[in-house]
Amino acid sequence: MDFGLSEDQQLLKTTIGRFLAEQCPTTRVREIMEGGTGHDATLWTSLAELGVAALPIPEAHGGLGADLLDLALAAEELGYAATPGPFLGASMAAIGLAEGDNEELKARWLPQASAGSALGTIAIGEAESVWDPDAIAASVSDGKLSGRKPLVPYAAVSDFIVVAARDGEETGLWLVEAGAAGMEITTLSGNDMSRRLDDVVFDQTPARRVGDGHALERCLDAGLILISADAFGGARRCLEMTRDYSLEREQFGQPIGAFQSYKHQLADIAAEVEPCMSLYWYAAHTFDAFPDQTSKHAALAKLRIGEVFNDVAFKCTELHGGIGFTWEYDLQLWFRRALFDKAFLGEAVLHCDRVADMAGW
Repeated sequence: MDFGLSEDQQLLKTTIGRFLAEQCPTTRVREIMEGGTGHDATLWTSLAELGVAALPIPEAHGGLGADLLDLALAAEELGYAATPGPFLGASMAAIGLAEGDNEELKARWLPQASAGSALGTIAIGEAESVWDPDAIAASVSDGKLSGRKPLVPYAAVSDFIVVAARDGEETGLWLVEAGAAGMEITTLSGNDMSRRLDDVVFDQTPARRVGDGHALERCLDAGLILISADAFGGARRCLEMTRDYSLEREQFGQPIGAFQSYKHQLADIAAEVEPCMSLYWYAAHTFDAFPDQTSKHAALAKLRIGEVFNDVAFKCTELHGGIGFTWEYDLQLWFRRALFDKAFLGEAVLHCDRVADMAGW
């Protein structure tokens, strides 16, 4: 049995990585993240032309109908490059729509999302960083949505928002269009400037049902896997930057990488990072092959790789010495990204509890 990537998947990964290296180096990353919205429409359009936006969208609606592993491989490359922009929210919104049962909304929004001409995002988390899907507080009554979603990626520049909410006892997904009545958006200031978050308040805002709790579960699982892939890419970049620095920086007439204590720390970091690849690969594989197992493996990938990325970013910053703590040095881009990947969609303790519940412990 072949547990590796197919030729098409390897080509996809290589193509996206090469594109980002050429078109989105850290100089452009800084320009975008320091801009007003943190969103570069030209970059997103270029990624859409590569097929990134179309990967999770069914062929019937103009997409590529790819497996989630393909999308996760793209997420890894985006994480490796610290690419700014709405990829995560847009991908989750597209998956939420695709997994729902509202064919009219699919026909309206998915072809545009696939082409990159319309931007969607996802709103799941509640106040006080509550991400548990069983604790959704936002509610819908007679097609009117009320509630607060304090951590919504790129809500201010999105054409539609897919919102997790309750309709009586049922939890599901609902779609709100940009400019809808009763919706107020406030831009937040966060550590990771490469992925902007907005606080969104809904007050009797018109909303249309996308799908039930199954669609929400699939959307959340996909998001956890994509963050895990991003975190793996970021951790890999931190390790490579630190390795390269150890060969350039000299002390006592030799590269600091020649010192045994430094080599041991790099080896420990490499041993942390490498197993994470198979963890997120398998979680992504279950999404299409064994959907009944996905929630467990997605949670496992998120809780482990999110913690690894955070730990690796911290250790690599220390191994750089004083320069690693400066704004001018690029390592801080991934340090901040690690904080986002660890917290968004829930920290490790939440997913530890979820895994334990699913295992019947």
